[in-house]
Amino acid sequence: MSDLHCPATLLVVRHGEATYAEPDLPSDEGGWLTDRGRQQAADFSEGVRRRRVAAVYTSVLSRAVETGAIVADRLSVTSEPRPGLQEFAVGSYGGRPEGHDLIAAVFRRWLDDDLAAGCPGGETARAVIERFGAALRELADLHRGETVVIVSHGGAMSLAIPRLCLNASADLVRAHWVPNCAVAEVSVDADRWLLQSWPGSRDPAGAGADPPAG
Repeated sequence: MSDLHCPATLLVVRHGEATYAEPDLPSDEGGWLTDRGRQQAADFSEGVRRRRVAAVYTSVLSRAVETGAIVADRLSVTSEPRPGLQEFAVGSYGGRPEGHDLIAAVFRRWLDDDLAAGCPGGETARAVIERFGAALRELADLHRGETVVIVSHGGAMSLAIPRLCLNASADLVRAHWVPNCAVAEVSVDADRWLLQSWPGSRDPAGAGADPPAG
């Protein structure tokens, strides 16, 4: 049972390595885990086994749902998809050979605090932060005094979490891209959000995907 007087601990993890119907083109499709991605999810589960995880929540995209199912099965808890945790929408940049470069340019504007920017037909940074933050807040309120795993996506995590936490900034993202199944630990109470740890590689290629999305 959750304790309303204690902070919730959110282990926000990027999904395992995934592949897609058209892997060279950006899209909003869910994809599916590779063999390596499934192993990453299993390894992550073992790494948090001692944390007494109360539940697993995931974005609605299939690569996150699949990751969450593996984690939940190994930890003997439930897994539930929740709206608001999905990757930012790429809009009309999806399906275009130059789409990855166009999306990366938008993300650089976000890191420079141009939160009104967005992919045409997609989302602005401000919209992503608001819906991601609302989803995390709802889960934190449900799990005061508990620890939960939240399976999400590299772009949404990198954009929103540093801006939601009092002790972090976008500079953190520039220095550390989020690899697959790497976790950011966030504590949330009634008054503040604190980033307890941030994962990542200084080399974007070390994140296992073309940053920032994934």
